[in-house]
Amino acid sequence: MTAIPAAAAPVLPATASARWIRALRDFAGAAHTAGARCEQCGRAIGAAHEHLLDLTSRRTVCSCTWCAARTEQPSAAGGSTPLRRIPLAVTPLADFRLSDADWDGLMIPIGLAFFFVSSTEGRVVAMYPGPAGAVESLLDLEAWHSLLDHNPVLATLEADVEALLVHRIGPARQYFRAPIDRCFGLAGLIRTRWHGLSGGAAVQEAIDGFFTDLPSGSHASSEAMHA
Repeated sequence: MTAIPAAAAPVLPATASARWIRALRDFAGAAHTAGARCEQCGRAIGAAHEHLLDLTSRRTVCSCTWCAARTEQPSAAGGSTPLRRIPLAVTPLADFRLSDADWDGLMIPIGLAFFFVSSTEGRVVAMYPGPAGAVESLLDLEAWHSLLDHNPVLATLEADVEALLVHRIGPARQYFRAPIDRCFGLAGLIRTRWHGLSGGAAVQEAIDGFFTDLPSGSHASSEAMHA
């Protein structure tokens, strides 16, 4: 095939180029969602489906319900599988105790974050969403242990696959026990909606919509998870 000379390639204005890129991304996301398949058995699955967490690569794996259930059964070889089933339930923590001073002690730079126990690293990991995706924040362990003392529910989080999700943007003071895929889905959503230095109005609208829908506990969207 003869290559097209560089001079023959059309040059799009910046705004048109941006629109073209967004349209292509939306088309690719829709195609991915429509053709989603279980990464274990190859069975076709819907846009809303379960996920597994690969502890080795820290990658989420799309799964049908049958394959997800199999990961909770003992291995035939007697060993442990690196895959963990991510729960579906989202639980609002109405009685969660976290003062502004306690929040400042956790040293999270924005009003959004999630915290989970990493079994492979043997520690609590704090992450917050940004324009490039999820970013790890150095966690003050003394502040975390103080938070744990005031909120015993944190000790019951399932390692790796459940997180404390915190929403403290503006007047919001919301706390959830959430599946880890929903947390990373929020980070992916913000990354794809971010424009300019501050993110723009679209980011805040996306965040508001996310937390409005979150308590429903519906399966994480494949588009958000793979953004």
